[in-house]
Amino acid sequence: MIIAVDGPTASGKGTIAKALAAHFGLPHLDTGLLYRAVGYQCAQDGGEPNSLADALAACAFPDSLLDDPELRSEAVGALASKVSVHPAVRKSLYERQRAFAEQDGGAVLDGRDIGTVIAPEADVKLFVTASVAARAQRRFAEMRSQGRAVTLEDITADIAQRDARDMNRADAPLKPAADALIFDTTNFGKDEAIEAAIEAVTSAAER
Repeated sequence: MIIAVDGPTASGKGTIAKALAAHFGLPHLDTGLLYRAVGYQCAQDGGEPNSLADALAACAFPDSLLDDPELRSEAVGALASKVSVHPAVRKSLYERQRAFAEQDGGAVLDGRDIGTVIAPEADVKLFVTASVAARAQRRFAEMRSQGRAVTLEDITADIAQRDARDMNRADAPLKPAADALIFDTTNFGKDEAIEAAIEAVTSAAER
């Protein structure tokens, strides 16, 4: 079974995807980490994420980079949103994601174009969303718990800008697949969202 989990930043899609993978005994890939790695590598190389040549060169990042906790930072998230605009970067990372989705037994992948581009044949597609205010508050709490000096205002602005880039890019824009289940987590706590997602996927898989 292939489960595609899409949605904007801080919607809870990663947490939900991990929980679904654990519940159904499937491997999980956070595809956003691939783009974060490209953005981070680009910056480390002294490149400009808005430059196609620089971003494409950064696609050769070492696999070990995916374990770097710095990839989870807000700054790297912004870099990822910028490099993901380039169709050539998306094409470069496409095969890696397809191979993961096509492995025996299935997989859970979360990102922004899983159900529409990477695995349109997925057995179940979830589009996880939440209000900008709710997502900003969650990310703010997460960053503060890690000791990062951030403000709610800056995070809210960053999320809104990232949404605009992701939804309006020409190649593989962020949008629900036509057959995706829309899952709004604005008023859900973590455990409540996970439980509801498992129930939704179980019901969808049985149809």
